[in-house]
Amino acid sequence: MITTRAAICREPRSPWEIVDLELDEPKADEVRVRFHAAGLCHSDDHIQKGDARMRFPVVGGHEGAGVVEAVGEDVTRVAVGDHVVCAFIPACGKCRYCSTGHQNMCDEGKNASTGEFPDGTFRFHSGGEDYGGLCVLGTFSQRAVLHEFSCVKIPDDIPFDVASLVSCGVPTGWGTAVYAGGVRPGETVVVYGAGGVGSNAVQGARYAGAKNVVVVDPVEFKRDMAKVFGATHTFAGAEEAHEFVVETTWGQLADHALITVGVLSDEVIASAVNVVGKSGKVTITAVGPGQLDFPGGMLIGYQRRVQGAVFGACNPIYDIPRLLGLYRSGDLKLDELITKRYTLEQVNEGYQDMLDGKNIRGVIVHEH
Repeated sequence: MITTRAAICREPRSPWEIVDLELDEPKADEVRVRFHAAGLCHSDDHIQKGDARMRFPVVGGHEGAGVVEAVGEDVTRVAVGDHVVCAFIPACGKCRYCSTGHQNMCDEGKNASTGEFPDGTFRFHSGGEDYGGLCVLGTFSQRAVLHEFSCVKIPDDIPFDVASLVSCGVPTGWGTAVYAGGVRPGETVVVYGAGGVGSNAVQGARYAGAKNVVVVDPVEFKRDMAKVFGATHTFAGAEEAHEFVVETTWGQLADHALITVGVLSDEVIASAVNVVGKSGKVTITAVGPGQLDFPGGMLIGYQRRVQGAVFGACNPIYDIPRLLGLYRSGDLKLDELITKRYTLEQVNEGYQDMLDGKNIRGVIVHEH
């Protein structure tokens, strides 16, 4: 057993707290990772705010990149010394969903809200109390033990801070456009929310060949950055964007609406449904209290479709290396996503900056 420094949340709406925890050695099929970087994803803030179900106390962080320090028995995917990215959804490769190309829905993700391993135990402890890791990871810790199903090996030359972003935010946004949305060349796409996920939805839509990528975000800084990532037009409000879409499509409306806002609301859902035309598709990749509240005829008359998406319908084992390959070839902007880097002790500051609209993405850089 070793000691690791971590940011934990003891109960909903309490701030992140820096503590020292005891960390077990890896058991069979498990690995210990020394994290170098962890992304400050909005999902962790939802957990801290109590917006999503989670067992407490919890070690935060589900985006991370680091080096494998130790492996348990029967580990085959990675070896000591490998550079890895955490997949916040594990991929066993054998269940019904993995075997049919839907690793984002792997059955092994069932313990995400409890932070416990398949055998019902935990690896983080303090004073006789068990601490779960968010998504059975806990990347806001200098070190963590995780299942090999949650590890994806990456090339050694990829910077850890950049690599941490492909744990969740990048594939979730990119895949929302490319896979879940199914954007095709020449189409018109409206993206609601241009933060860490939305910026990558913009990149995905442009990479897929969309003619018009229209971004709606009230924060000027995010609208400006959206143009860096490929947005063709940006608006502060949904009404302005709707008027533009009507004009530019000669009344046919948009082909896709991608909802990637930080907090889902009834209003943004209604705006998205109204902005797509015949056979238009609305893809929701957001967390919040928003509900589908509109007449069924809104869907039937225009044959509109509304769907949810998790991890952008990406397959972590395949798509994490693929996206890093696009980064290396210059086809995907990742360095530009990182607005600011923080120490572990600055985790609360990092989240406040995110909520204040100052960051596209913040990243914790672990000190060792």
